[in-house]
Amino acid sequence: MTSPIGPIGGFSAVGGISERGVGLGGLNGLGGMLGGSESAPTQGPNNDFAGMLAKGIENVQASQAKAGDLAVQVADGRLVDPAQYTMAATEASLGLQLTMAVRNKAVEAFQEIMRMQA
Repeated sequence: MTSPIGPIGGFSAVGGISERGVGLGGLNGLGGMLGGSESAPTQGPNNDFAGMLAKGIENVQASQAKAGDLAVQVADGRLVDPAQYTMAATEASLGLQLTMAVRNKAVEAFQEIMRMQA
C-alpha cells in the first residue's frame, strides 16, 4: 500500500475549514474589517463557500488516491488496461493544478486587501 500524499507547501491549513470559513490564519476576521458581521454566513447550496472548498479538496484527494491505487495495480501487473491509470493520473494532476491556482488567487486577493488603505 502506498503512503498518502503529505501537505503541499503552505496548504497544510486545509484542516481548518469549518462551517464559519477557511482557517487560513485570520481570514475569518475579515468580516469585521469589511463592515460585515463575523457570524456564520447564510447556509445553502450556493452560499456555503467553505463547504464547496472542502468538497473540492476531498475530490482532489480522492482522485489522487485512485491514481495511486491504479499505479500500484500497474506495477503489480493486476491492471488490465494501463490507460485507466493514465487517465486517473492526468485527472489527479489537473485537479491539483486547479486547487493550487485557486489557492494562489485567494492568497493574492488577501494580500491585495491587506494593502488597501483604511
